[in-house]
Amino acid sequence: MRFRADIQNNHVFTKLTASLASLGPIAWVKLSDEDVRLTVIPDQGSSVWAVLMIDQIFETYSIQSAAENNTINLEVPLQNLHRALKSAQNASHASIRLTKKNNIPLLSLTITTSIFAGAPKAPARNDPSDEHGYNPGFPSRDGFADQFPGDELDDPAVYDRPQRETTITQDIPIKVLSPAVVSGLREPRAKEPDVHIDLPPLMQLKSISDRFTKLAIASTKTPNGSTGFRGNTTRAPKLELSANMHGCLRLRLKTDAMDISSRWTGLNNPELDPSTVEGGEEGIAQHPSTRMRARGDPEGLSDEGWATVRLDGKDWGKVLGIGRVGGRVISCFCDENALILYVYLTNEADNAEQSVITYYVSSYSQ
Repeated sequence: MRFRADIQNNHVFTKLTASLASLGPIAWVKLSDEDVRLTVIPDQGSSVWAVLMIDQIFETYSIQSAAENNTINLEVPLQNLHRALKSAQNASHASIRLTKKNNIPLLSLTITTSIFAGAPKAPARNDPSDEHGYNPGFPSRDGFADQFPGDELDDPAVYDRPQRETTITQDIPIKVLSPAVVSGLREPRAKEPDVHIDLPPLMQLKSISDRFTKLAIASTKTPNGSTGFRGNTTRAPKLELSANMHGCLRLRLKTDAMDISSRWTGLNNPELDPSTVEGGEEGIAQHPSTRMRARGDPEGLSDEGWATVRLDGKDWGKVLGIGRVGGRVISCFCDENALILYVYLTNEADNAEQSVITYYVSSYSQ
């Protein structure tokens, strides 16, 4: 099997791997002719399934295997991949390929950078009063040239410094997985959402969510300074996230010590596409979100018509880290059951299919 690609959007790729690495140490990576898929399923917390369009991350993409669609399945350590990509942030060129050394499969990242080969020697300051070119009333250029940077602005040698290319290769040990190993991996199945709504900017939501989580932790500290959770995740700080079909979103923290909330209004509730709903137009008329819209009110003042999920504060903060990548986020609320986030990455190519990252976040019982 063979795989090689030039990376054309390392900035997005680096931020994406950073966000995924916060959820779990290992990603299942599926490479094929059609797309690139990254899946993270940690022992605890939210899972993520990312489908990346090849042209959004790579160029001159080449893959070959004996499997259908030239599929290659890999197990990749996310922290190692992220560190390698981060080192290529200022590279003039970066490529990645599948290789093997000492019978160990590797993802090999090759980075090319252009650096200055050396600074030109500064010309001596000539002064008619000194035969050695040194003016006793002026600091020596050997020791104090940085005090007078303006003296060199007109020197063309400063802008003409020779450059050379440096190539660095970073090898990431991986595992190549057989089709049988990954055949059982399936995205979680969830019921039809009761509410679907565009989220506000994720970094704004993350800032408030993290603040609520810190308040919850602080309110549970015992006199000796411990949190009192004793490693029991069921007692970790929970945040209540609710939304309705009238553009309202509410984030709430309720503990024995406090009850605070933040509220957004005027958000968009996307229209359902009849082609994606069983029964078409009739199916939309009977859809849970349609019934939820009828139960609520446009002002969102009624307790009716809201779908609610309860989230682990720390895990939720990690999920919202994907906001650094940008893009539109549609959230689907399955009342008291789960929250599903669809993060659509912006593709600059005209009429190009968008990459989508799907998060599955379970709701805790009250």
